[in-house]
Amino acid sequence: MNDAFKNQISTVEELRGILGYPREMVKKKSINFIDAHCRNYIAKSPMLLISTSSKEGKCDVSPRGDPAGFVGILDERYLIIPERIGNKRCDSLVNILSNPQIGLIFIIPGLKETLRINGNALLTRDTELLEKYQINGKSPEVGIIVEVEECFIHCAKAFLRSKLWEPETWLEKEELPVVAKVLADHINSEDFSSEEIETVLKESYLKRLY
Repeated sequence: MNDAFKNQISTVEELRGILGYPREMVKKKSINFIDAHCRNYIAKSPMLLISTSSKEGKCDVSPRGDPAGFVGILDERYLIIPERIGNKRCDSLVNILSNPQIGLIFIIPGLKETLRINGNALLTRDTELLEKYQINGKSPEVGIIVEVEECFIHCAKAFLRSKLWEPETWLEKEELPVVAKVLADHINSEDFSSEEIETVLKESYLKRLY
């Protein structure tokens, strides 16, 4: 990537020589179907992260959230993620059209372990299927169908280290980044002030969730 960085690791053998190999339990914990435990986890999850990449290998990670259980389980091999109104960048969807490989991380608030699912995805406009995932009387126009190839529980260490679910570690409101200001600086145009962006964001969050 850049020769300015020293002691770069360039082979799997070198990496394994430093970090070693997973224990037998870790190697055996992966399954290739949605069992009762995975169903239960997905049913209780209101949030997941979707990882995709283009055919050129450019990667993207995008969150999806709705009331717990919003991801539908079609059978032990397939699930469906309803696609809600967004900003029309469609990064995940465009990537899927050129490269169907997908990775998911399901999160349950308060639980430090996550559920990871890897597989292949396609996009559907099946209205009969999508109407089952209506919210406020509105059906999603598109759904992401995932063919599951790998499911496993990811350990809690990242959440333990970050103390994510411990409210006493959270920043005070005044310490948080001002998102409208960040966007205004990134857009860097006289046509978009931070005040105008703040108004647009509030209106979007109040009126265009579904």
